[in-house]
Amino acid sequence: MKVLVINAGSSSLKYQLIDMDSEKVLAKGNCERIGQEGAFIGFKAPDGTKIERKTEMVNHTQAFEAVKDALLDPQYGAIKDLSEVSAIGHRVVQGGSYFNKSVLVTDDVIKKIEELAPLAPLHNPAHIQGINACTKVFGKDVPQVVVFDTAFHQTMPEKAYMFAIPYKYYEKYGIRRYGFIKNLKHFFCRNILTVMYHRKWLNLWARILKIQKSLLVTSATVHQSQLSRAAR
Repeated sequence: MKVLVINAGSSSLKYQLIDMDSEKVLAKGNCERIGQEGAFIGFKAPDGTKIERKTEMVNHTQAFEAVKDALLDPQYGAIKDLSEVSAIGHRVVQGGSYFNKSVLVTDDVIKKIEELAPLAPLHNPAHIQGINACTKVFGKDVPQVVVFDTAFHQTMPEKAYMFAIPYKYYEKYGIRRYGFIKNLKHFFCRNILTVMYHRKWLNLWARILKIQKSLLVTSATVHQSQLSRAAR
């Protein structure tokens, strides 16, 4: 199963194609200076060759076209056909109070991401362009998932996320503390207890082995002492 991961920034679009069975990165690259002069895509081929191409990218839709061309490149591409991509994942900056976990892309989800654009004006519109470009290229049958930077801290109580400003600004504009967190940190925080649990048992096992070693050394010393006395 191959998954395409998209991270659309304000003027960039990063991507990775990952083989989930082997957890191997098959291709990765970055579109830079989107909407500016001198736009280019840089990517790494499966054999490690680094390629850089200048191309016009007025918006993220055109940037994704460049990503598609790179993936399908006859010489440096990682796939022969788009049907090899089973799913697509998008990183989205602002999920507001709507989303506390990753969700499948639907028309309603897209509408809410668009609605939250005033809270992330440089990012959410770019995310929408990336999602729509993926839908245009891959069709609606390929599932897309969005992962929100704001989802991790949705458990904050009201007294922690409200600012000392007139309440109408929260009601009208959604101005509050959201608590952004990179998704790698989210993954680490979710799994740290598992890591600590296993480390606890590893430490315990190491102590047991250390005690066993000490007992063996002590036993051998006592046995040698008894043999010495008997020899006398």
